[in-house]
Amino acid sequence: MSLPLIFLYLLLQALSNSQVKNDENCLDYLKPSVFRDGDLVLGVFFPLYYMEPEREMIQLSFLLKPEYKVVASWWLWKNYQHVLAFHFAIQEINKNPHLLPNMSLGYQFYNGFPSDQFNLWSTLHWLSGQGIFVPNYNCKKQDKSVAIIAGTTATFSAEIGTLLELYKIPQITHGPFDPLLSDKDRFPSLHQMATSDSAVVHGMISLLLHFGWTWVALFVSDDMKGEQFLRYFEAEMVKKGLCVAFTQKLPATKRLYASTDITFMTGISLSSANVHILYGEVRSLISVDFAGGYFLTVGKVWIMVAKWNIVVHETYRALHSFHGGFSFSPHKGEIPGLKHFLKTVDPSHYQKTFTSLNYEIGDCPPNTSLEFSPGDIDIMTLSDSSYFIYNAVYAVAHALHKMFLEKVEMGSLGDAAQPKLLPWQLHPLLKKIQFRNSAGYDISFHETRHDVVQYDIQNIVNFPVGLGLMVNIGKFFSKSSHDQALVINEEMIEWPIAFKETPQSVCSQSCGPGFRKVPQEGRPVCCYTCTFCTDRDISNQTDAEQCIPCADHEYPNMERNRCLPKLVTFLAFEESLGMALACMALCFSVLTAAILWVFVKHRDTPIIKANNRTLSYILLITLLLCFLCSLLFLGRPNTATCLLQQITFGLVFTVAVSTVLAKTITVILAFKVTKPGRTIRRFLVSGASNSVIPICFLIQLVLCGIWLGTSPAFTDTDAHSEHGHIILVCNKGSATAFYCVLGYLGSLAVASFTVAFLARNLPDTFNEAKFLTFSMLVFCSVWVTFLPVYHSTKGKVMVAVEVFSILASSAGLLGCIFLPKCYIILLRPERNSLKGLKKRASSKGF
Repeated sequence: MSLPLIFLYLLLQALSNSQVKNDENCLDYLKPSVFRDGDLVLGVFFPLYYMEPEREMIQLSFLLKPEYKVVASWWLWKNYQHVLAFHFAIQEINKNPHLLPNMSLGYQFYNGFPSDQFNLWSTLHWLSGQGIFVPNYNCKKQDKSVAIIAGTTATFSAEIGTLLELYKIPQITHGPFDPLLSDKDRFPSLHQMATSDSAVVHGMISLLLHFGWTWVALFVSDDMKGEQFLRYFEAEMVKKGLCVAFTQKLPATKRLYASTDITFMTGISLSSANVHILYGEVRSLISVDFAGGYFLTVGKVWIMVAKWNIVVHETYRALHSFHGGFSFSPHKGEIPGLKHFLKTVDPSHYQKTFTSLNYEIGDCPPNTSLEFSPGDIDIMTLSDSSYFIYNAVYAVAHALHKMFLEKVEMGSLGDAAQPKLLPWQLHPLLKKIQFRNSAGYDISFHETRHDVVQYDIQNIVNFPVGLGLMVNIGKFFSKSSHDQALVINEEMIEWPIAFKETPQSVCSQSCGPGFRKVPQEGRPVCCYTCTFCTDRDISNQTDAEQCIPCADHEYPNMERNRCLPKLVTFLAFEESLGMALACMALCFSVLTAAILWVFVKHRDTPIIKANNRTLSYILLITLLLCFLCSLLFLGRPNTATCLLQQITFGLVFTVAVSTVLAKTITVILAFKVTKPGRTIRRFLVSGASNSVIPICFLIQLVLCGIWLGTSPAFTDTDAHSEHGHIILVCNKGSATAFYCVLGYLGSLAVASFTVAFLARNLPDTFNEAKFLTFSMLVFCSVWVTFLPVYHSTKGKVMVAVEVFSILASSAGLLGCIFLPKCYIILLRPERNSLKGLKKRASSKGF
């Protein structure tokens, strides 16, 4: 004998408590069960009451209420529906002429206690016969037992399954599916009526996503099944972007009033999650129900698996806390005739059979209907366990029927009146059995039944308190992980009384359109802050992970939730800035033309002749072109204007600066000619200084030609400089060529300034070296200031800066060089004559 069997044998010997008497007949003084004889007998274990003995083992009777020595006892009134559903199935089968004809099914009821000792005690009692607890001893007159229907919890089924396995007796469970019990190496004789509840995880996740609940607390039983559920549920939550606020393991409770059983509930009221997932074995959920009397969590939405797996013993406490919650129950059909049976059954008849009913609720008068039982003792609503019990009885009956048919065909039935049956013979038939129950659903124990699952989603309604309704408000279908559907009727939902509308359960409030989520360091992904999108991005959905940039031709609105088309704009003549610059250019152009007319009119006067009037004419005409070329930068850019802008600017200003350089050289040569020597005089008479202009012009022309030949300017758009606008601008093409042209022009300006500065003190009556020096100082100052300002601006402002620099530098040359001469010509004509010239010369000592 193996070590586990030896241990089991010793344990059973201890449980027997030396109750074998000297009498050779079996004693029947404890009456731990209710027995009804039949040709074949089913053992049935239903949890109908719980109790806790004080110190010593006391006599426990199924028929009698626990004695006064019991510290705690309470009745599971809802579970009496199990008894009625079982009776209904037995009656149908015994009346059915086509199923087990000429045979009757009997039963032997036991109460299923949440105690290892009581479970083994009752099972041994069933195996050995009433009164004697000796392993492998049977005092029954005839072996009629064929199977056991039990297993409200997986723990209960595992506890008695080890003992039943010694005799290969089939056990059909009516409790929730447990993968532990599906291990055929450990429990080959155990069959589960319930289908796998792995799909319920997807159903719960779908419900959370439907209502936008991302912050959830988990309460699971502290056992293997709870651990498997927790791992799978958390993994699926991560895939869907949901988060666990906290996880609480539910202690397995056997002592109802133990303080350790309710300490875990203190954290519920402090939980920031408004949605709680509840999943666990019955023993763990007892503590939840009891704690409901102390911690009424009316501000939480509970989501759980099936009512029979929520509150084992129906009390007002937990129902009040669970009001407004949801229960996932395996879909079950309506069993024809069962509801009528429950309505019309006489409770007083069953009171005689189960006299424990007169405990607490009093005697049942004749002709009383269970339809009007209190809300917390809802007998009329078919529970999952009752449905599975009904199917379990029929599964055994169909297996027996098929076995007897096979024996008849083989001629080995033996005594038809008292057929010999060994329980282990049912196993192959139960594995292959498949039938359609009266509700129209296919029933089997085949693994394929787990593939297609349907759950009814029920809303728990207990307001006013004591109502205790389970209202179907939706369904969940699952054929595979990729073929699932959730249907919810939100109008039928009753929420917890703390909520006036659909509750929220989030770690952080949703980020609306125009914002994006920023994760909080060290916290779950559901905890985040909201940040407004930048001035170039939008988010058009709630809880956007990232903002979306608008296209170049669009811009975000003020709310940052949609993109608007940008307006095409440019530095137009019509707008105020463009109009001001255009007016300045035209005014300076008119002034330059007027000065040119004055110089032409007074061309024979000494002040004009003294400073090379040809160069003055060239400079004035060039300045006129400089003022006019600024107009090329205004208005809508096109290919022609973009090509002419920089080229015209570079060439015209090169002529202007080189002309100033030529005038400076002329002044120097004119001063030098008064000294002995003919070489300098020949330069002055031949006009050699005038050759500076074409030479400088040609060099700039070559640079501009290279620019045009390699990377010329073109029309472009600037979509970022001005909010809500696309600015049409001229792209300069090659930046290197542009800065070469500008650098060459700057070099000429520096050279002109240097030469003029050196000649500023030459003694000449009409010496304009000082004016040339000052004009070049203004010119250089403008363009030195231009460079940093130009690079710090964009769009239309950049164009305006360039135009203003052109106008300012040109105006500096015009004002510093020609306005003093115009003053003498127009206002002091006496100084612009030979007599005045001689007078000024004599005063200076010439």
